[in-house]
Amino acid sequence: MASQTKAAALEAARMHGEDPRVVRRRRIGIALRYLVLILVGIVMVYPLVWMVGASFKPNNEVFASLNIIPVHPTLDGYKSAMESYGGDINIWKSLLNTFRIVIPKVIFTIISSVITAYGFSRFKFKGRDILYAIMISTLFLPQVVLNVPQYMMYNKFGWVDSNLYLPLIIPSLFACDTYFVFMLVQFLHGVPKELEEASRIDGCNIIQTLVKVVVPMIMPSIVSCALFQFMWTSNDFMGPLLYVKTPSNYPATIFVKLSMDSEAGFSWNKVLATSLISMVPSIVLFFSAQNQFVEGISAGGVKG
Repeated sequence: MASQTKAAALEAARMHGEDPRVVRRRRIGIALRYLVLILVGIVMVYPLVWMVGASFKPNNEVFASLNIIPVHPTLDGYKSAMESYGGDINIWKSLLNTFRIVIPKVIFTIISSVITAYGFSRFKFKGRDILYAIMISTLFLPQVVLNVPQYMMYNKFGWVDSNLYLPLIIPSLFACDTYFVFMLVQFLHGVPKELEEASRIDGCNIIQTLVKVVVPMIMPSIVSCALFQFMWTSNDFMGPLLYVKTPSNYPATIFVKLSMDSEAGFSWNKVLATSLISMVPSIVLFFSAQNQFVEGISAGGVKG
């Protein structure tokens, strides 16, 4: 059957004037391409799949083999993950604390980044290019360089150990995440200015033009920025470690670290179960907005 299909394809290629050898090479190339993609996909997905399987294994079986399916499945890891730490924090409260940081930070980041990017891409003012260059140069500053001066400043403000997570949220009001501003500026370069001019002729002011015309046009890029910020903030360990001192306010990243007891020995099934539970919101959100995320990243890379 396969030989008949191959012969039919070669005959069709001859009828269309194509060289059968060219068709054969093209098919081999496509097959090799998909083979490489499948192998890379397996390598990338396997750790996550192994993590899911290992969370159902007894502790002494976790590193006994690389098998995904547990030999003696158990829920002990998840039962241990549900336990509270010192009576002040548990996995569910830590997830709630994570959302208390992530949600306002994502909202403030999107609002401030869109306004800043719109200003740099559409308005001409004295010193614009210099200010934009200075802003972009902050991308090259590693966060570890800023930790000490920022901590001293926030401590002087009385924000350290704030119940509102002020040191983690307030900077997002001022478009401090330069990468998102840069990404939106590149996307805005591909938005026709004629649309904004038409909206002004119809009586829209600058704010109305931004909200009703520009924002819908750059929505895929905004979704990409929101997803990046959601995942980066959810995975942030150093920020909460520096600025959150009260155990009842710990986010999920700190709670996962607390599940690793070096004195009593690691319960790896507990650690893996806790990590997996804390990852679920990011995974669900990513797959829910996957199409817009990919569109925003690809469009932002070619515009400008």
